[in-house]
Amino acid sequence: MPEDAKQKYRWREQRDAAAFLALEDGTVYRGLSVGAARDAVGEVVFNTGMTGYQEILSDPSYNGQFVAMTYPEIGNTGCNTADMESRGLFAGGFIVHALNPASNWRAEQELGAALDAAGIPALAGVDTRALTLRLRERGTLKGCLAVTGTLTEEAAAARAREWEGLDGQDYVSRVSVAEPYPWDADGTLTRSWGIADQLPPADLRVVAYDFGIKWNILRGLRRNGIDVTVVPARMPAAEVLAMRPDGVFLSNGPADPAGVPYAVRAVRELLGQVPVMGICLGHQLMALALGARTYRLKFGHHGCNHPVQECATGKVEITSQNHNFGVAQDTLDPAAVEITHINLNDRTVEGIRHRRHPAFAVQYHPEAGPGPHDPYYLFARFRELIETR
Repeated sequence: MPEDAKQKYRWREQRDAAAFLALEDGTVYRGLSVGAARDAVGEVVFNTGMTGYQEILSDPSYNGQFVAMTYPEIGNTGCNTADMESRGLFAGGFIVHALNPASNWRAEQELGAALDAAGIPALAGVDTRALTLRLRERGTLKGCLAVTGTLTEEAAAARAREWEGLDGQDYVSRVSVAEPYPWDADGTLTRSWGIADQLPPADLRVVAYDFGIKWNILRGLRRNGIDVTVVPARMPAAEVLAMRPDGVFLSNGPADPAGVPYAVRAVRELLGQVPVMGICLGHQLMALALGARTYRLKFGHHGCNHPVQECATGKVEITSQNHNFGVAQDTLDPAAVEITHINLNDRTVEGIRHRRHPAFAVQYHPEAGPGPHDPYYLFARFRELIETR
């Protein structure tokens, strides 16, 4: 093997490196540090996507979490500007089995270099199959990525146990923008995807709450003739309504929906005043605003292959998902709320619609990025809701 290839695959020869992941239950997984030289604590989840790691890392919903990829070969496509889903990489840490060198013509940077530059610790050479089975058996666990060589296994596991975790915590404020802004005012991000010539006139105006919003959501709205202004998560409903939007969008975001009561309050005040669409965290916030309850799933839904059925038609969509909390079905008021979508793996609630107000939400990600385009029609459905209103 050439010397440069040995360097790129150096993790294969250094499985006894000092870097490791320690879970709160004391389980340890060793590997080689391939990201930032920084110890960190976070919630460990697994993602079943075969690719799309750059979109995953730049999804603000993963803030505070260590993402373990179940697919064994990661890094082949490198990283590039066009595939970013936000203004930076937000995941708390990254764990892979094989970190491969980039071999794609679109690559602008090696994955390891991107992680290092973003300050994200990462491990390669990990037995991710064993880690995934552990998380499926025990449920989501807190962990400590120890990559500096300064922590013992026992100290790292203790640090994981002592961490407050994500439950009840407001991670939305950590990822949301500070000031409102018009989406892609100069067209740079639209052109980077080669869709500038395919856009209809923007004849509707929507305000999108940034709880951790992804750029492909904004592209999806713009492709349906909607001009979008993105606003901070803490903007009061009265200020949003003063902008006289045709509709309001509630974005995805990280952590526990119960940790952002100010967002629940804003959604409650918006319902019935203006058409509303929500996804992921936005779906949970709408449910909370309607008096329902959310709860923690055992190990969450993270990946690009989750089957969801639309109740009215029986149609099945393959969806992209990323959430650790769900809406408790028995707490939804059937007189006010219709359940529109169900997860076919575990029968959890995947979509709701208000029976009187123009409002609906889904738990999954219709914008893909990464993932299938089966649910992309939901952006058009939002437009139809606004036009009907």
